[in-house]
Amino acid sequence: MVRSAGSIARQCWVLPILLVAVSGVSSWEFACITPFVAFAVAAGYALSPRAALLTVAAVWLANQAIGFAVLGYRWNVDTILWGFAIGAATLLATALASALLRLGIGSNVSAIGAAFVAAFVAYQGLLFLGTFGLGGQDAFTPAIIGHVGLLNLGWTVALVGTYEILRYSGVISRDRGRASSAAFPV
Repeated sequence: MVRSAGSIARQCWVLPILLVAVSGVSSWEFACITPFVAFAVAAGYALSPRAALLTVAAVWLANQAIGFAVLGYRWNVDTILWGFAIGAATLLATALASALLRLGIGSNVSAIGAAFVAAFVAYQGLLFLGTFGLGGQDAFTPAIIGHVGLLNLGWTVALVGTYEILRYSGVISRDRGRASSAAFPV
């Protein structure tokens, strides 16, 4: 079956738009504990590195817009700086997940697992470093980090699983990474 260029272009946008839409719902529901690592790993798994970074930047931007416009985040320097710290940590997690997933480590499950662990550690590590300038070290207890880790793990499984269902059903391109990069041409 030959697909038109318009059909392929529409498919290339399906996953980034879906991730941003789902992140909007999660931002509304989870506010401060939006599962950014899960979005980073899912985007890194399903999209080209560039498309993953751009998609996750849009996920972060949607989260910030909902937070400030709808959820009433305070408009002060600390809150805005924390927003940028979360954005930087999310982009770092995405870059790391994308790189690890491109290495071809074992099976998809082990590659996703390695990418998740590395992305989660990098994300939480960068946020913890932010506490030295912005405060909030009390939010980094084992119980809180464990809760955030389990939340992100569950979301990672759900997002990657949804991607695979969409891929196998033909809703999105079967050529992971290449077709998706057409949405954000190099």
